[in-house]
Amino acid sequence: MTVSAILETKKTPNITLPVTATLAQACETLAKNRIGTVLICDGDKLAGIVSERDIVRIMAAAGGKALSDSVQTCMTRKLVTCTRSDTVALVMEKMTNGRFRHIPIVENDQLIGIISIGDVVKYRIAEVEREAQEIRDYIATT
Repeated sequence: MTVSAILETKKTPNITLPVTATLAQACETLAKNRIGTVLICDGDKLAGIVSERDIVRIMAAAGGKALSDSVQTCMTRKLVTCTRSDTVALVMEKMTNGRFRHIPIVENDQLIGIISIGDVVKYRIAEVEREAQEIRDYIATT
């Protein structure tokens, strides 16, 4: 199965902020939307990603004054991304190896969306349950 199948089940829009946003704005966006990561864009191009963990690290180092800093001070710039045609197994491997919980979906330099490890796990559980039911149905009919 591919990332495209996960995207079909997601109803939430992409939550983004411009590179000019402050960390305070990022915090407000995360809290308001009840999400753990916000995508940072420079115009139409994905420039980085800021997670709750990124904000906690900079706040621990710099204190409350960091809230007025730009998101660029703590965003991850070297992004690991995937495409809609990537397999769920590949995405799981990338997330596990990179030790991150969110991965942007990018094709032809255009942001398509983002999926979380929760999205991946939810999809895999549904897939395993469906396969188990198919096996039970097969056994019951033979």
